[in-house]
Amino acid sequence: MTKPRTSRPTDRELTILRILWDQGPSTVREVNEVMDKDRDTGYTTTLKLMQIMAEKGLLIRDESQRQHVYKPAITQERTQKQLVGDLLERAFSGSTEKLVMRALSAKKVSPKELERIRKMFDELKGA
Repeated sequence: MTKPRTSRPTDRELTILRILWDQGPSTVREVNEVMDKDRDTGYTTTLKLMQIMAEKGLLIRDESQRQHVYKPAITQERTQKQLVGDLLERAFSGSTEKLVMRALSAKKVSPKELERIRKMFDELKGA
């Protein structure tokens, strides 16, 4: 049996992934409690979403206990890279310059963030 290829997460799936990245492996109930804080989400809806995510290869389900425990199948960094790469191609025709310029103009950048961005640019120039 081949492992399903991971796909790009939907907005709701990304919310679940963020919760799992923040709090680690969790049951459906634990994830649902966090989701309920922002938006009333029924337990069965959260369960179905997480089952679908496991089928899609986005989550790994540990069935060794009575309550199944889920964890992300891929890292937050890898997911972000995948999403940014997709956005770069779809919205900016592959232009990194346009993406960065739009990102920097979209909201106010703190001096601390700007310093880290400058440092990253300097490292990229040296590479």
